[in-house]
Amino acid sequence: MLSVHEVTTAYQGLVAISEVTIEIAKGEIVLVAGANGAGKSTLVKSIAGAERPRSGSVTFDGSRIDGLQQHVITARGIAYVPENRRLFPRLSVADNLRLGSYMFRHEADRDDPLKLVFELFPRLQERLEQRAETLSGGEQQMLAIGRALMTRPRLLMLDEPSQGIMPKLVSEIFQAVKKIRDAGMTVLIVEQRMAECLEIADRAYILQTGRVLMQGTAGELMDNPDVRKAYLGL
Repeated sequence: MLSVHEVTTAYQGLVAISEVTIEIAKGEIVLVAGANGAGKSTLVKSIAGAERPRSGSVTFDGSRIDGLQQHVITARGIAYVPENRRLFPRLSVADNLRLGSYMFRHEADRDDPLKLVFELFPRLQERLEQRAETLSGGEQQMLAIGRALMTRPRLLMLDEPSQGIMPKLVSEIFQAVKKIRDAGMTVLIVEQRMAECLEIADRAYILQTGRVLMQGTAGELMDNPDVRKAYLGL
């Protein structure tokens, strides 16, 4: 489904990722892990069109997408939830969700994704008229994911979805990711909470200083003594 081949991206003049290659098959949950500054966010921005790779290629469903504008990539079926969520704080929950479906002309086209959003995050349905800025951090993350789902993506990319969120809501969000995959989508998740993510992921890549240090199935990495010591604290 997604192929990132030897991508190098510079950010503010500095190389953030170098010759990174990852593959994601349809229906997988794939984790990209690593310490702060490892290049995780730059990688998903390079896929989403928020950053332009200096070299290499990004292919989605057989077509090159590197170099395309972000809204074009979204229309191709890739939704990106950035680290800072980028909600419209003074707009209601309902309006934020509605903006996610801007590309659909007919109201009926919005019904199915909206139903899924409410199934995943029922508290959003209870807060439809609240402004986004009044929600808790966890609820705002749910809204950001919900808005992305309104685009009916085939690939959903989440950048640090657990950041600044209560542990109870983190668990809810990770369980929602599994349900999103079960609904037929593919998920790429960037996270520092590696242990929790490996429980829901099929495969994972570990980045270090902008390069792929290690890759494998979730089980292989959980059993790797170096990974357990350096990243899982075991």
